[in-house]
Amino acid sequence: MPMNIAAVTAVSATTPTGFIQAPAATGTDGSAFANALGGAVNEVQTLQGISNDLSIKAVTGDLTDIHAATLASTRASVALEMVSTFRNRGVEAFNEIMRMQA
Repeated sequence: MPMNIAAVTAVSATTPTGFIQAPAATGTDGSAFANALGGAVNEVQTLQGISNDLSIKAVTGDLTDIHAATLASTRASVALEMVSTFRNRGVEAFNEIMRMQA
């Protein structure tokens, strides 16, 4: 049996994907890192709030989907671990820089 292949009617210009764009030049005051870390902490707080609400519903018997509570708990846990790792790496980098200057 022959295979039918739809004809290409138009080809548009494409750009390479998957390349990470270099960030725009910014100051060295650390505000970008502080903003990123602050946003991540806020997101963790939101995820933990959702997890707590679903946990309370599970304990009181108001929860209809235990899967949702499990996922919310895991997401909050992973997000907290990620933010903690970023903070630790930032502190390690800062300490390393301070040792270089001494």
